[in-house]
Amino acid sequence: MGKLDGKIAVITGGASGIGFAAAKRFVAEGAYVYIFGRRQEALDAALADLGESARGVRGDITEAGDLDRLYETVRAEKGGIDILFANAGVGEFAPLGNITAEHYDWTFDINVKGTLFTVQKALPLVKPGGSIILTGSTVGVMGTAAMSVYSASKAAVRNLARSWALDLKGTGIRVNVLSPGATETQTLLDIFESTGMAADIQAGFENQTPLGRIGDPAETAAVAAFLASDDSSFMTGSEVFVDGGYAQV
Repeated sequence: MGKLDGKIAVITGGASGIGFAAAKRFVAEGAYVYIFGRRQEALDAALADLGESARGVRGDITEAGDLDRLYETVRAEKGGIDILFANAGVGEFAPLGNITAEHYDWTFDINVKGTLFTVQKALPLVKPGGSIILTGSTVGVMGTAAMSVYSASKAAVRNLARSWALDLKGTGIRVNVLSPGATETQTLLDIFESTGMAADIQAGFENQTPLGRIGDPAETAAVAAFLASDDSSFMTGSEVFVDGGYAQV
């Protein structure tokens, strides 16, 4: 018997990286999972692995109509949501002096506005006792060279959880932030590669992390499963780091 038996979960950015690892873990724990993402090819590949306990919906969290279609699908097929993992996000390097309005808008539209409306539009379907998980980052509590806009967006996500924990008082719905450190996903590797110094940057993260390596998505997924389950029933407004100690010492 899994910790999430009979639960209905929605994961944005669920076709790859941490979102896909979480989908695999949630299914293994007994949940039925809806994964939401922009690329149909990636959704199809993820679903081939996840099996019959998962359903894919294609869309973009910055498009209100796409979110409406996602939640209408969930409502029609399952009636409600027990777990919402608002995981979709983006990041890229841009040092002060090279930041553009387009970089700012792209980052905040997805990481902050997209997260906000992912949650707000889901709220009528989230059951009492439900769990909402937001993906933060270690950079939300640290100064990080060339990533000030991304870092600020993740700091905003952290505060959304604090405020929403108060807004949701009396509903039984919990909202917490899951903040990974450097984790071996294709998105992160692409960001590293964009600098032309991928090996040096990765080595830098590894050297600054007390555990001496970057994380595996499955390790973050295990903590997502904890926050999704009743094991975290007395947690709301919290932030949990899965970072090998990177932002802790």
